[in-house]
Amino acid sequence: MKSPRAAKPESDRPVVLLKPSNPADLQRKVQKVQLAISQRAHELFEARGQEHGHDQEDWFRAESELLCPASISMSESGDRISVCADVAGFDQTELEVSIEPSRISILGEKKTSGAKAEDGTIGRTSANPDQILEVVDLATEVIPERAVVQLQGGVLKFELPTAAQNKIETAA
Repeated sequence: MKSPRAAKPESDRPVVLLKPSNPADLQRKVQKVQLAISQRAHELFEARGQEHGHDQEDWFRAESELLCPASISMSESGDRISVCADVAGFDQTELEVSIEPSRISILGEKKTSGAKAEDGTIGRTSANPDQILEVVDLATEVIPERAVVQLQGGVLKFELPTAAQNKIETAA
């Protein structure tokens, strides 16, 4: 007999459609996160006595302190690109995505976070990061306005029709 507390199969979990944000609007928010990472990396540099040669190490450590890791998988068929991102722990109100012809961006921030300072910058509050930032460059151009973005069971799914397929359809 199954426990009543057992996790629901993915097919039983609700599917939530996400509306992509304007890339320029999301980019401003992404820049704030990148600035916080940069500031933390500089703090690490100073804490080491400003010893040069560890810039990547400092940057990656700052990212790991401020961002949750999100694994990304991607597949491409003749007419579409599918991208899946593990965003477990984030709901649709905490995620923003944007789609450009050659890039997708994912930004997530827990609403329960006390990490924002009065000036709007994002700081470090604990050993458990509460943000996601992923920018995925696409090898093939897509049609952003025809994309479908769904959140189901902690997985963000992008179905991105390729621009090459659109050219074939309009030529016919």
